[in-house]
Amino acid sequence: MFIRRGYRFKLKTTPDLEAIFHSMAGHARFVWNKALRLNLDRLAQGLPIVWYNDLCGLLRLWKQSEEYGFLTEANAQSLQQKLRDLDRAFADAFDPTQPGKRLPRFKKRGTDDSFRFPQGVKVENRRVYLRKIGWVGFFKSRDVIGEIKQATVAREADGWYVSIQTEYEIPDPQQAVGGMIGVDRGVAVFAATSNGELVDPINAYAKTMKRLARLQRRLTRKKKGSKNRRKAAARVARMHQRIRCQRKDFLHQISTRWSKSHALIALEDLRIGNMTRSAKGTVENPGSRVAQKSGLNRAILDQGWGELGRMIAYKLGERGGRLVLVPPQHSSQECAECGHVAPENRPTRDIFRCVACGHSEHADVNAAKVVLRRGLWILEHRLAG
Repeated sequence: MFIRRGYRFKLKTTPDLEAIFHSMAGHARFVWNKALRLNLDRLAQGLPIVWYNDLCGLLRLWKQSEEYGFLTEANAQSLQQKLRDLDRAFADAFDPTQPGKRLPRFKKRGTDDSFRFPQGVKVENRRVYLRKIGWVGFFKSRDVIGEIKQATVAREADGWYVSIQTEYEIPDPQQAVGGMIGVDRGVAVFAATSNGELVDPINAYAKTMKRLARLQRRLTRKKKGSKNRRKAAARVARMHQRIRCQRKDFLHQISTRWSKSHALIALEDLRIGNMTRSAKGTVENPGSRVAQKSGLNRAILDQGWGELGRMIAYKLGERGGRLVLVPPQHSSQECAECGHVAPENRPTRDIFRCVACGHSEHADVNAAKVVLRRGLWILEHRLAG
């Protein structure tokens, strides 16, 4: 089977090279914004939008014009990739199966600095070749395996990074050998498994929230357009990057350990977007209840539940394992022994005590056992069907 793998490295840059990167990103952002403005104006007039193929024709005309001739300085395929991204964004916005999608937005300088090379990328030891730029060194942390399909250069808080996507073939995975677990995700306890393991949350954002708020207050006091404001904004961005890296590393460790030691993992099919929907305007008495809902939303998003499920899915798939998503309704109120469902089964957050059969254990572990039982039932009926 063929799999795709991503590699991300920090680039070794100079002021001249960073100026080239900023220029390339600016050209790509300009094409996105110009094509977006064209389509938004057409929608306002009741006209159909211009899709990718026609936008590529317009791009050629822009490059031939005197006003937009500067676009010839950028790699043509990188500009086309931006138009392809915009095309996909409009398609998602009009897709009735994705009601949460919205119309694409304009990109801003400093927050959307990126451009992509769909081909012509080469890696040689500790340097990468990018068209119209040349060879660029990078900090190599591991070998790049497989055929290079594309590369994306993007600016982050501490510099420029290149993300390289490769494709290579591995033997078809055999049926994985190992145990089966159900996983109940939470906030106070990040994850509980059906075999009794309780994983504490990392709470990367919550631990740095006060420091981040202090940095953001300092940012608001700086004069707009000043060097001090740019420095303060960079400090805030680096803090967000640190939070993101801590959370991602934590999720990789957990998902790798579980996928290596288990053949089947059952997870609740959570609608995280619905769970973290804003509470404003949805309660009769705004104030404390809204603040509590906002705090809960923030805590849920801090855990990275969706990213954990994505990591487990592809890591199990490469090893021949299977991920089963189960309905989450009343899993915290259902007894794993007798199946009785009642709110009274959970007198406190941590304690589960069935009022029907008397079964008692940690509430999250009981929920994980319920998730596993539901997953086995779904798998059995799939195989039978």
